[in-house]
Amino acid sequence: MNEAMILGLAREAIWTAIVVAAPVLLVSLLVGLLISIFQAATSISDATLNFAPKVLAAILVFFLTMPWMVKKLVTLVQYLINNIPYFIRG
Repeated sequence: MNEAMILGLAREAIWTAIVVAAPVLLVSLLVGLLISIFQAATSISDATLNFAPKVLAAILVFFLTMPWMVKKLVTLVQYLINNIPYFIRG
């Protein structure tokens, strides 16, 4: 394995991790932003009001996108397993 191959594998793994994590993180960000705007407009400063909906939204999105996430991860693992001989030969 040369440096270019290692960097390519690392880049692909990191990109897959970003793409798989993005839906949950973006929904949590948007829900948190909306709740913060609501709290600022109504002068409510309850920490639970900010935390609970974000967690519920993240869990919901996680379960809704789980088949897609698994498909992306399986694709990466299949690529890695299928190319093991190539990685060993270098």
